[in-house]
Amino acid sequence: MSHDAHLIPIADGLFAWLPDGRGTWGLANCGLLVSEGQAALIDTPYDLPRTRALLDACAPVLGPNVRIGTAISTHSNGDHSYGLAALTEVEIIGTEDYLHALEHEPTPQQMHQLIHHTPQDQPTAWYLRRHFGRYDFAELDIVAPTRTFSGSLDLRVGSAEVRLRQAGPAHTDGDLWVHLPQHGAVFTGDLAFADDHPVHWAGPLDNVIDACLSVLATGAEVIVPGHGPLMTPADLRDHVDYLGWVRDRAREFHARGVPALTAAVQLIDSGRYARLGLPERLAITVSTEYRHLDGQTGTPNLVALVDAAARIALSREQARVPGPRSSVEGAGLTPPSQI
Repeated sequence: MSHDAHLIPIADGLFAWLPDGRGTWGLANCGLLVSEGQAALIDTPYDLPRTRALLDACAPVLGPNVRIGTAISTHSNGDHSYGLAALTEVEIIGTEDYLHALEHEPTPQQMHQLIHHTPQDQPTAWYLRRHFGRYDFAELDIVAPTRTFSGSLDLRVGSAEVRLRQAGPAHTDGDLWVHLPQHGAVFTGDLAFADDHPVHWAGPLDNVIDACLSVLATGAEVIVPGHGPLMTPADLRDHVDYLGWVRDRAREFHARGVPALTAAVQLIDSGRYARLGLPERLAITVSTEYRHLDGQTGTPNLVALVDAAARIALSREQARVPGPRSSVEGAGLTPPSQI
């Protein structure tokens, strides 16, 4: 079974699993570290078929006498953690706040329900099926970390040094990033995205920016983002500039009393960063920043956030293929001037 992903060498004993996921959700990057008879995974794919494909690709690298004994989970989102259910006799490491994030993380069963049983005439149903319908959430259970930490944790896999650094709340409440100093590499999880607009659920963006700057401070030459192709330090600096632009513009719109969805639409319409895919995700990230500016501390309504993104995406889709209704009316999206 092909899942359009491949395991590529980054350095001696270090590999990255890079699905070609531009313009869609859920095809997350993973890593494999092998050293002196020990091995560790960094993140797992979204479902069991893709996780088994990853493990099959790892098998020739591991050989008959090496097994994966450690799995590092950068955060609790399912596209980086659901595949943990395929692993056995593995120590799973995450942050202490990862456990709290699991309390409001959708379960595989909830994802299945949303994808397959949301009324078909709703923008959210169209959007979820478009981006998540490829995944098989059957027979999946959430698996929590068996070892947690706060702040930082240093460990060894064989002779390889592995430095884990907490970053959340940023993309989620429980983020961490992985520095492999001997290999000159960092796995950022979803603190960084390549080729698409990022999506951030927890924030504020200042925390995401600070984490990216900390990654740059390591001097690592190879940066594996949560999604998309490998990044150079220059690429990550460009990403920091993007995050600063979104943050600053969100603050300006908020100060003027512009609703978050309107602000997101105007950011998209500005044409800045038009090369990036999934611009509708700005609706989620801008809403996240607004919550912090408003001093809100409660758990956001994730379905409502995705619905806002879906309505923007459908509006843009219908604008490309005009029908009898206007794109705004067809998506059920209130015109920006009226939001």
